[in-house]
Amino acid sequence: MSELQTAIKAANEFIRTKAKETYPVGIVLGTGLGGLAKEIEQEVVLDYTDIPHFPVSTVESHKGKLIFGTLSGKKVVAMQGRFHYYEGYTMPQIVFPVRVMKTLGVETICISNACGGLNPIYRKGDLMIIDDHINLLGDNPLIGANDETIGPRFPDMSEPYSKQLIKLAEEVALELGIKAQRGVYVALSGPMLETRAEYRMLRLLQADVVGMSTVPEVIAAVHQGTKVLGISIITDECFPESLKAVSIEEVIAAANMAEPKMTAIFKKVIERL
Repeated sequence: MSELQTAIKAANEFIRTKAKETYPVGIVLGTGLGGLAKEIEQEVVLDYTDIPHFPVSTVESHKGKLIFGTLSGKKVVAMQGRFHYYEGYTMPQIVFPVRVMKTLGVETICISNACGGLNPIYRKGDLMIIDDHINLLGDNPLIGANDETIGPRFPDMSEPYSKQLIKLAEEVALELGIKAQRGVYVALSGPMLETRAEYRMLRLLQADVVGMSTVPEVIAAVHQGTKVLGISIITDECFPESLKAVSIEEVIAAANMAEPKMTAIFKKVIERL
């Protein structure tokens, strides 16, 4: 048994002493997006600090809880808070919860994030269904020895975000009357926001939004055969010629304002899985 398998087994065994159901849907709640947790009929709530090998959230608004329950008639496990590269965690640590979710029965994972808008037609408060991504983190969770029992050495990334789930999310957004963009997410390490020159570069790369998360989790999910739906909330506009300073408090406030729209889409999508 590999070191990774041993760690996953230890986390799974602890969780199974508390939560014994099969959970086909996983949810990752990003910065300022923990409100969806209130919609879950909660059965078990675990602190990350109690789960073997789980990192600890150090970022404001990331509560660090693993929530088990029912949402839209489906059993779900939700991460209320995630881990970022800039916190000093390794890539395998960042994606460890995604690995554990697989052992709990998760087949589909819904990932959210707060991000900056690069596309000039996007506005603060818009949602974007993620169609593809660009990894500029300088690292990824598959570097190093590969465990073939978890996933292949060279996973295909031609469809990192499920086309079926993207189509479903777009249909749901239309039914609910919610404006939803569709585009490309680019991930940088952070924690600083980008310069005007960097925003220009990222737009030249045809990225529509920029953030500091999501991509490692998606890579790990694809590697292990888990389908992914990703939705970004645009919390600030990153247009170089009219760029204004932004604080984390403003980002969280903007995420909180738009979060109900994302929650509505996730709930309806999960209902139809």
